[in-house]
Order: sequence, then structure tokens, then C-alpha cells
Amino acid sequence: MSDKSAAASRTGTWYEPDAGLKRRYAADKRLRIYGVAAIVFALGMLAILVGTIVSTALPAATQTMVTLNVDLPADRIDTSDPRGASYQMILTDAMAKIFPEVDTPREMRELRQLFSNGGQYRLRDMVIADPSLIGRSVPFTFPLADIGDQLHKGLIDRNTPREQRRVSDEQISWYDRLVEQGRITTPLNTGMIFNADSRFPELAGLKGALVGSFFALLICFLISFPVGIAAAVYLEEFAPKNRLTDLIEVNINNLAAVPSIVFGLLGLAVFLNFFGMPRSAPIVGGLVLSLMTLPTIIIATRAALKAVPPSIREAAIGVGASKMQTVGHHVLPLAMPGILTGTIIGLAQALGETAPLLLIGMNAFITAAPDSMFNPSTALPTQIYIWADSPERGFTSRTSAAIIVLLGFLITMNAIAIYMRKRFERKW
Repeated sequence: MSDKSAAASRTGTWYEPDAGLKRRYAADKRLRIYGVAAIVFALGMLAILVGTIVSTALPAATQTMVTLNVDLPADRIDTSDPRGASYQMILTDAMAKIFPEVDTPREMRELRQLFSNGGQYRLRDMVIADPSLIGRSVPFTFPLADIGDQLHKGLIDRNTPREQRRVSDEQISWYDRLVEQGRITTPLNTGMIFNADSRFPELAGLKGALVGSFFALLICFLISFPVGIAAAVYLEEFAPKNRLTDLIEVNINNLAAVPSIVFGLLGLAVFLNFFGMPRSAPIVGGLVLSLMTLPTIIIATRAALKAVPPSIREAAIGVGASKMQTVGHHVLPLAMPGILTGTIIGLAQALGETAPLLLIGMNAFITAAPDSMFNPSTALPTQIYIWADSPERGFTSRTSAAIIVLLGFLITMNAIAIYMRKRFERKW
């Protein structure tokens, strides 16, 4: 017996791998290593992206507020019409009590720059809501201006040379005095959700964008869902297989890959210029998004209908059901989980679209949430675009916070789609 045969009998191996097989094994091992490395790299980049967004958005989670004792003299506020009073001067008097050394117009301007310009409107609304405050001295809490907010959160370095700082040495000393007197608080920034947009970062919120996105998605769903299902059912179950239906199928597949900005141009040309619909209105945005979502819903619905076994159709027809009854009572209910999954994914895609909404004007500066789908509005992605393009530094953190809100909605919608697919999925 040769040495090779003896070694084979001891190890139980009946053959010796040749050089080619060894190379294939090595190539397979390298491929697995490359795959794991690619996944680790992708997860690392995702972690860096999410970490950067979250860290940038953290300052927007709280709002720096200041409390002043404000006198509301009856001789300066008309009880029959409290709106006409000069609330800015009333706040200025309250500031002067805390800083009596500020006596020049220049110093007073710098002092007022620490306090939000929206304070006068909050004070006005408080007096209108409770006229019994007139003639009394009441504590009034309102936001600091953007520079005061950033100074409190450490986003402005005090050690930076004066000419490179947004705040003066006097403003820093005034702020420090407010801190020493316990007038500064940092509650949760609920205004980020419940305020509409503003040119002042400390007052800006997402309420208008959230309401606008809701109206636009509602219109998108009401149009694309029934029309998409009807078109898919006809093409899959009733339409004859000929060149015309083949052409329609090819065009539907091509429309699913068309850039979204093309649908924006279509909406601009048809809905705004031809039909004269209101610019920046959620109804126009919903119509544009529905055109963009239709191909996705049709393709997903057809795939769900194809997944229903032919035996279901044959059994229904065998017991005397018509074609319409077979589809409506048996095929469509069994395909509904897949249809709903595709619909939610299509709506999630529509929620994150920016280009078509920009073209129809849903990036206007709107300071109040829309009351209906016909009023001017913005949407979440366009609001992010507006804030990202703003020169004020305070909008940087709010832009990242708005991105987190948008990602939260997208993740929630995709999670619902996954749950519905797993919950209602039928296997044959």
C-alpha cells in the first residue's frame, strides 16, 4: 500500500483535493469575508449618518425660556380692545427693571436682541385670553432669542474673539445675570411640533408641515388606492392578452422608474397652469403624489393577485361563481394583505418626495397651519428644504429634528407594512 493510500485509510478521506478545488474553496471564503465586510461598512455608515443627525438635533429638543415680572397697567391697555396695546414697550419696561444700567438706545437694542421678538405676541394672547390680568404684575415666560438660546446651550463659544462672535460681552454679562437670578429654564420644546413656521428659529415649528403632509397623503390615498386596485384587477384578471395590454404594462413599469421631478412638471403644467388650481395647496400636492404612487400600487397589486393559487379561481368557478364573484369574493380578499403592503410602501415613498412639491410651490413661507386642503401649505420634506436653506444658525438643529420626525413616520409606515404582511399572509 502506498503512502497516500495509507494516509487516506487513516483519515477516512477517499480523495485528495486538487489545486483547483482548493482555489474554489479559498474564493468562496473570500466572498463571504467581502460580504460581511460590506454589511459592516454599510451599518457603520448608517450609524454615522443617524448619529450625526441625532447629535445635531439634540439642541432642538429643549427651548431656552426666560421669566420676567411684567406690569400690565390699565392706563396702557384698553380693556375693550386689548389688541391695540404696545406689548413690546411693556416688555421693554420689564427688561429695564432688571437692567437699570441700560440707558442708551444702542444698549437697549442689544438687550432686546437677547429676547425673542415673539414675546410681545405671546403676552398679547395671554392678556386677551384672561383680561383680568390687566392692572396687575404677573410673571411672564417666553423664549430667548436664537442667540440667547445658543449661548445657553454652549453653541456659542465665549472664548471666541469678539469680532467673530454673534454676541457682545455686554450681552453675555446680561445673560449671566438672568441665570444667577434663576430666570432661565429649558423645558421640552413642544413648539417644535405645535408651532407653525416662523422666521425666528426659536418660534419655528412643524405644525403647518405636518397638517399639509396629512392632507396631501389623504388625497393621494383616496385617489391612488381605488384607481390602482381597479387598474391592476382589470389588467390581471379581465384584460385580454394582446399588444395593447402589453404596451400598457410596459408603460406602467416605466412610469414606476420615472424621476419624481417629471411628475412635478406634469402637475405644474396640468393642475396649476391648465386647470388653474390653487398654488401651494395640499390638494394639488396630493394629486401629483397620487400620479407618482399609482404605478407602484398597480405593480404591487398585480404581484399579489398572481400569488393567489389558480386552484382558488378554479374552485370558485366550479361551484358556479361568475368571474366577477370569483375575483371580488375570493381572489381579491386573499390578495389584500399584499395590496395593503404595497400601498403603504407607496405612500411612504410619496411622503418623502420633495422635488414635485417644490415645483408646485409647496415651499412657501406659511405662518399658520392650513384649515383645509385648499389653503397654502408646506409639507415635511419641503419644510426641511426651507430650513436647510435658511442662513440662521438656529435652523440647523431644527432641520435635523425635522429629518428625525420624517424618518420616524417613514419607519412607522414601513413597520406597519411588514406587520400586515406577516399578520395576514396566507401560505398554500
